[in-house]
Amino acid sequence: MLITIKQPRSEKEFEDYYELRWRILRDPWQQPKGSEKDELENESFHVMACDENNNVAGVGRLHFNNETEAQIRYMAVSPEHIEQGIGTSMLEALEEKSRLEHCKTIVLDARKNAVVFYQKKGYELLGKSHLLFGSIQHYRMLKFIL
Repeated sequence: MLITIKQPRSEKEFEDYYELRWRILRDPWQQPKGSEKDELENESFHVMACDENNNVAGVGRLHFNNETEAQIRYMAVSPEHIEQGIGTSMLEALEEKSRLEHCKTIVLDARKNAVVFYQKKGYELLGKSHLLFGSIQHYRMLKFIL
């Protein structure tokens, strides 16, 4: 299966991007549509992974906390595309954007099931961060980039 990593550009691409983000990260916890977005969407860098039929297989977002620190949020890969390198490819694209913007560090808050993935990619586990929806523990992670 051929997967392409790209930025969503059209209204339809953004609709599909947010649909997957909601379906994976919000719907299982009965969160309403719209809860998958926040106030930083318009100033963020978005990537999506699409298959050869332009179906969205994964999504991720990067925003800048300040001039030297970027933050990755809303990373999600559809269940049928897990273990195909999609998360790695999207993460590499987000990290490259951070480097191009001269960031020194990237932070993220990973769900427990994603901590090992990020550790394998060079992220250091700093400790527990927040509890989402009263049940999803997140862990603050950090990576120094060159």
